Amino acid sequence: MATIVNTTEEEPMLAVVRSTAELAWADGGAEVADPEVARLCAEAQQHVLAGRWLDMATLMLASADLLLLAPRLSDKAADLECTLTVICNLVTKAGSEDEALEIAKLICAKLTHQPGEKPTLRIKVLFSLYNLLPSLSGKALVYRKALELAAAGKAAADCVVPTFKNIDAFVAYWGIGKPEQRDLFLAVTRILKDQKGMTKEYFKFLNKYLATFDGSADDADAIGAAKEEAAAAIIEFVKSSDLYQCDLLDMPAVAQLEKDEKYQPVYELLKIFLTQRLESYLAFQTANSTLLQGYGLVHEECITKMRLMSLLDLSGHCSGEIPYSAITKALEINDDEVEYWIVKAISSKILDCKVDQLNQLVIVSRHTARVFGMPQWQSLRSKLGVWRGNIANAINTIQANKVTEDGGQGMQGLMIR
Repeated sequence: MATIVNTTEEEPMLAVVRSTAELAWADGGAEVADPEVARLCAEAQQHVLAGRWLDMATLMLASADLLLLAPRLSDKAADLECTLTVICNLVTKAGSEDEALEIAKLICAKLTHQPGEKPTLRIKVLFSLYNLLPSLSGKALVYRKALELAAAGKAAADCVVPTFKNIDAFVAYWGIGKPEQRDLFLAVTRILKDQKGMTKEYFKFLNKYLATFDGSADDADAIGAAKEEAAAAIIEFVKSSDLYQCDLLDMPAVAQLEKDEKYQPVYELLKIFLTQRLESYLAFQTANSTLLQGYGLVHEECITKMRLMSLLDLSGHCSGEIPYSAITKALEINDDEVEYWIVKAISSKILDCKVDQLNQLVIVSRHTARVFGMPQWQSLRSKLGVWRGNIANAINTIQANKVTEDGGQGMQGLMIR
């Protein structure tokens, strides 16, 4: 026959205190360990009865910290995760959101101490804490701490990278301010920087980080710290074989590089790729070949991209038709290479056009603008206004013709009668 034993919600916590205390003092011998274990259990009992959950968290974390750093307990990861999850559950017992946040801060401090030890386990526990916390500011804090742990290595990073696709939703949900967003995006970029196959995501979050600087007086002290990331964004754009448009030139965090002794050549390189043609790049490369090599840029790959960028520049300045001769001059190629570069631009999805071989013309129907800033938005607004007017005129014409047609049919009916 089964025996029914009365239990309480506090028992798991007391059990954790006892088990962790026993493990922590296992090497001390019974004479030392038993009194210490009894003392800790009694202290825990007092905290529970008095509802002192912050003190309880401090007590439990003292033992958990020893477990996290003990190499001989590496085979007890499941037990350790369960123990830490019980500790995290203390935030649900707190009397207020402020107390829960203080408990969360204690847990985060322990878990981010010496992050190289069991980083994946620590991140899992932080995610459990995130789900238990009631306050949005607390959730934002815990997620940021998880990112700190993820920087410890690839295995840890793999735990958080899948969440990056939801960053925008997180930011809106937490309601955090610009400085907090800036720190968040910067932490993400530092994780993605060393992740293989995530170049686009890395560039995306570099842009998000740089976009948090609007050039206002509030950013005056902080914007200088963004120079390294601004230069990194430029290099990533130049390196990429998939990116042919960006708004980096319009960002104050990037514009500051123009007057920076160290990064001025990098800024000049960006201007060449976004506003000039191959001839300018070749002149720059001749004078700065060592700098380009230092950033890992391959000259031949830069020429390939710059030829495509030059073709986009031609498309933006033509009246819909580009002569072969203009292409050979701008791209510095032979006549028989024109169609190869046209096909390459089409396959890269940056150009839609038809080739008139007889008249040696490229008829452009659409091209990617290298820069899409305020002038481009104004141009698009103007075109949409024209299209809207044309559609309104067409509707008016159709309605007028319909009225005329209906009136003619009515007169014809009267004549028949």
